[in-house]
Amino acid sequence: MAEVILLGLKELINFLNKLEDNHISYKLEKVRHEAIMVEVVVPGQRWEIEFMEDGTVEIEKFISDGEFYDINKIESLFENFSD
Repeated sequence: MAEVILLGLKELINFLNKLEDNHISYKLEKVRHEAIMVEVVVPGQRWEIEFMEDGTVEIEKFISDGEFYDINKIESLFENFSD
């Protein structure tokens, strides 16, 4: 089990500064009432790092399978994910 480390606004700002200092682009989003999300995209990966109001941090990583697809793959998007 992962150790729980509580972070506040100061740590969020320090994290954003470190991303900038290392030329890693990011964008801020708010998708939950109790969190600010930092979305980081690097080659082959997208990270969603959520700083929660209670001081916890949740990280979800999306990793590419390295495959590239042609235009025909678009139809599977609608087939698999439409309401």
